[in-house]
Amino acid sequence: MPNIKPISDLRNYNEVLKDCENGEPVFLTKNGRGRYVLIDMEEYERQQTIIKLLVKLNEAEEAIKTGEEWQTLDDLKSSLGV
Repeated sequence: MPNIKPISDLRNYNEVLKDCENGEPVFLTKNGRGRYVLIDMEEYERQQTIIKLLVKLNEAEEAIKTGEEWQTLDDLKSSLGV
């Protein structure tokens, strides 16, 4: 169940932060409408890593569709100096 709180609850921000520590986002409302989301740092970093991976996968898929030139594993290793 989503954790939804009015933004005025930030006056006692320690309680709001405790809810974030559970790994679940806290949705803050302003004037009865969703406005902000609080998540802990680990969850934020995990989401950013997933986004970067999805961007790379999308780039690879586009490269396949457009017929861009492929590199063999040996070519890649030599270009990286491995």
